[in-house]
Amino acid sequence: MTSQIVQNVLAEAEKRGAKKVTEVHLVIGKLTFLGLEQVRFAYEALTKGTIMEASKLFIEEQEGVVKCGNCGYQGGFKYEDDPLYHVSMPTLKCPKCTNAVTITAGKECTVKNIKMMI
Repeated sequence: MTSQIVQNVLAEAEKRGAKKVTEVHLVIGKLTFLGLEQVRFAYEALTKGTIMEASKLFIEEQEGVVKCGNCGYQGGFKYEDDPLYHVSMPTLKCPKCTNAVTITAGKECTVKNIKMMI
């Protein structure tokens, strides 16, 4: 995922004739289950030797939001701690009526903003 982000930023910088990328702002949903420290580590490694080297990486985490087609609830949800998974897993059940829900936010991984020197 981080490799694709770096490739996309470099492509955009090249399109605009940038000499240097100074900042990259990302929005990463909690339901992507991407480790933010791993993203930072990979970003630093992948940008070495490019116009993105030494750029600042800002990551905004997006909370998960669900919508219930049965009762109309829209908002957060509960997590279950199951030792089998070694992480908290979303229940994806409506907290009001316990029917299945649809995820409406929290799965995104997008480049929100890029600052570059042209």
